[in-house]
Amino acid sequence: MATSFNNAKFTVPVNDVEHQTTIATTTLELDETSKDFDYSKRSQWLRAAVLGANDGLVSTASLMMGVGAVKQDIKAMILTGFAGLVAGACSMAIGEFVSVYSQLDIQVAQLKRNRDQGNTGGVTEEKEEEEGLPSPIQAAAASALAFSLGAMVPLLAASFIRDYKIRLGVVVAAVTLALAVFGWLGAILGKAPVVRSAVRVLVGGWLAMAITFGLTKLIGSSGL
Repeated sequence: MATSFNNAKFTVPVNDVEHQTTIATTTLELDETSKDFDYSKRSQWLRAAVLGANDGLVSTASLMMGVGAVKQDIKAMILTGFAGLVAGACSMAIGEFVSVYSQLDIQVAQLKRNRDQGNTGGVTEEKEEEEGLPSPIQAAAASALAFSLGAMVPLLAASFIRDYKIRLGVVVAAVTLALAVFGWLGAILGKAPVVRSAVRVLVGGWLAMAITFGLTKLIGSSGL
């Protein structure tokens, strides 16, 4: 009886430790899988959103600065910015839709080849791969919405200021602040150096506005 009691005493804790170790390992693996899965699903629309907002901001602001170089009328600047917003959002959405749809076709074809060759890792893994496929509609909508949000910054900045010089200054200031925010956000999402990313985005935006303003001013002054 003593021997049986001792055996039971030492066997139960060992099994319990093994059971707890198994649970901890499984939980860790599930956590890691969940993290990877969440990132893969979010990376698509995050990338489209950040790029779309930055493009909307820079392109619309550059258009407005270009028109402002030859016309001081606020109506002309606002109409130009609005046209750029609509045209850019449609262009971004269509481009993103076509691009992601091509990627989707490639991944679906690969899944079909794996299924035909019996190279799938099981029903669960195959289901996860299908759920992780990119969505062309989601990418297009995110890109168009982000572009529109970015383009609204210079539009709103110029909408209520009649004075020509002050209006240009406010547009540049608003765009500069937004560029810094987008550069910081892009660095956080991409785990890149924040200062370097923000400076790169700022310089790029300033160059785009300056070149557009300068060239349009040059062409306008030449009488073309």
